[in-house]
Amino acid sequence: MEKETGVPRIVRHRAAVLGSPIAHSLSPVLHHAGYKAAELDDWAYERIECTAEELPTIVGQAAPEYRGFSVTMPAKFAALEFATEVTQRARAIGSANTLVRTSEGWRADNTDCEGIHTALKALLGDEPPTRALVIGSGGTARPALWALQEQGASEIVVVNRSDRSAEVAELVSGVDTRFVDYSADLFELSAWADVIVSTVPAAGVEPYAPQLGHAPVLDVIYDPWPTPLAVRAASNGYPTVGGLTMLAGQSYSQFEQFTGVAAPRTAMREALFAHWESMHANDGQDTGPTSD
Repeated sequence: MEKETGVPRIVRHRAAVLGSPIAHSLSPVLHHAGYKAAELDDWAYERIECTAEELPTIVGQAAPEYRGFSVTMPAKFAALEFATEVTQRARAIGSANTLVRTSEGWRADNTDCEGIHTALKALLGDEPPTRALVIGSGGTARPALWALQEQGASEIVVVNRSDRSAEVAELVSGVDTRFVDYSADLFELSAWADVIVSTVPAAGVEPYAPQLGHAPVLDVIYDPWPTPLAVRAASNGYPTVGGLTMLAGQSYSQFEQFTGVAAPRTAMREALFAHWESMHANDGQDTGPTSD
């Protein structure tokens, strides 16, 4: 890549996203937009195909100019195990989506909970939810539960097919939390909730969308968008936010930890949504959240 002056750009600092498959990752869009807006002309960001088994070698042998790695599946658990230092929230959540080079090695963090924070604020404004209904109890549910507790939720109901209550109970130890399955009265729970956070594939929730679509919805899915749950909630007059807002939100702290520079959030977010809209301009898909 060259600047408009025609002088070759000298890259002194690098970051990358690790995962498999990785070609679809939108992280480079966010980080490159951040570099441009912050005038970090000597930074570059790339995708690297990386399995969980390959992560220790790829990160351990990374050249000194690599200052950090974003980590997606299936390598999030390996990232946590590999790190020489782990943040409190990454340890509690049980996985890491961020590795930052330090003088002692690599620090693991999980910024997915910040993505949830960002999406909840876009959905609800400055009024944090008191009662939350969380769909699912897997990997994405854990940072969602952490974020809800941090925002002051006092009651959480988790809907899941299998009993994982013991696995996630420590994340919400200070919150009145119940675990139910899909045979529960989902309409009643939906009407009770200040917000619904869905962390499962769209098809898994679709049969229950008519019962669940009676509250503001944060759905971590962004492709396809809108999800059946988001469509139902919107048709009932409730705001919805999708996974693109969460994706942008989790990238800001990564950018800051990698570069030491405040993230140009508006530029990063606008670049992500513009890229998404250009990708889906002709497929008839709604390209963004209905309230953000």
